[in-house]
Amino acid sequence: MTKQMQIVLVIVVLVVAGATTALWFLVQHGFSARDQPTAIEAFVARRLRHLAVPRSVRQAQNPVPATPAVLAEARAHFADHCALCHGNDGRGQTEIGQNLYPKVPDMRQADTQSLTDGELFSTIHNGIRLTGMPAWGDDPPEKDVDSWKLVHFIRHLPKLTPEELAEMKKLNPKSPHEMKEEGDIEKFLQGDESASPPAQHRH
Repeated sequence: MTKQMQIVLVIVVLVVAGATTALWFLVQHGFSARDQPTAIEAFVARRLRHLAVPRSVRQAQNPVPATPAVLAEARAHFADHCALCHGNDGRGQTEIGQNLYPKVPDMRQADTQSLTDGELFSTIHNGIRLTGMPAWGDDPPEKDVDSWKLVHFIRHLPKLTPEELAEMKKLNPKSPHEMKEEGDIEKFLQGDESASPPAQHRH
C-alpha cells in the first residue's frame, strides 16, 4: 500500500469515526434547539461559512464611507430590521436570539469582529444556511449599499453609546399590543370617551 493510499485510508477512518460519534451523540441527546452546538459543530460551521464566501468577496473592502450620516442610517436600519434577534447592542440577548440554534452570537466579540468586511457583507446579503440568519440582500451584490452600511454599524457596536441605544429603542418595531395601547392613549388624550384611560403602572 502506497503512502498516499494510507493517508486516504486514515482520512476515511477519521470521517467514519466522526460521523459515528456524532450520530451516537444525537441519539443520546436528541435534537433540542435549547442546546449549545458542540465544539465540533462550531468548528465545522465556521469552516463551512468561510469556504462559502468566495475569496474575492472575503477580500472586498467596504466601498461606502463611514460618515456620521451613514452610521445613523445603519443604526436606524439595524434597530428596525435586526434588533429583534440581535438586540440593539448586538449582544443577541433577546428571546428569539437565545432560542435559535445556534444561538445568536454577541457581535461585539472577536468571532464577529475578526471577520473581514467582505465576510460580514456576505453574511448580511446571503444569510447563513441551517441557522436563523436570513438573506437580506434583494439587489445584486454590487448594488446592495444597505448591507455595506450595516457592516460599518457592526464595527461600531463595541463603541455604542447610551444615547445611541436610547435612540434605537424608539425605532424598534412595536408589537400589536403596544400599537393598540398607544392608539388608546392618543384617543383618550383627544377626549374620546370610548377609549380606555392609560394603564397605571405600579413599581
